[in-house]
Amino acid sequence: MYKSILVPIDGSEPSDYGLVHAIGLARDHKATLHILHAIDAYPLMVEVSSVQNVEQMRRDLLKYGEGLLEKARRQAADQGIQVETRLKEIVTGRVSDVILDEARKASCDLIVMGTHGRRGISRMVLGSDAESVTRSSTVPVLLVPHRPK
Repeated sequence: MYKSILVPIDGSEPSDYGLVHAIGLARDHKATLHILHAIDAYPLMVEVSSVQNVEQMRRDLLKYGEGLLEKARRQAADQGIQVETRLKEIVTGRVSDVILDEARKASCDLIVMGTHGRRGISRMVLGSDAESVTRSSTVPVLLVPHRPK
């Protein structure tokens, strides 16, 4: 049913949980797995610009993202899944915009996202890229809630 699945990752436990589900779906459907990591460093750079070299921070974030993607690529490839990875730097817009754009460019027919599963005030205060993707996506979105035990 699915031929091309996008899973955005950020290194968090919910993201890792979403990746595990996406790998299982890609394996079961013999689909290509597109793994995306988006770097939105601008807010951090503004906050710490007087403390740390901004360009070094950017390089560190890129290196971290490349490491995340390589680990996720190996995790999927070890199960015989065809994998493509993409590292994107956000210049303008939101992470959700990058996710939707990547899904469109890669002709994905499913987006799988791990979520914190926040509700109420904490969700409203922090915002939700998963919610924004779900509202705006033209393809199905599978939200995988992570609830630590």
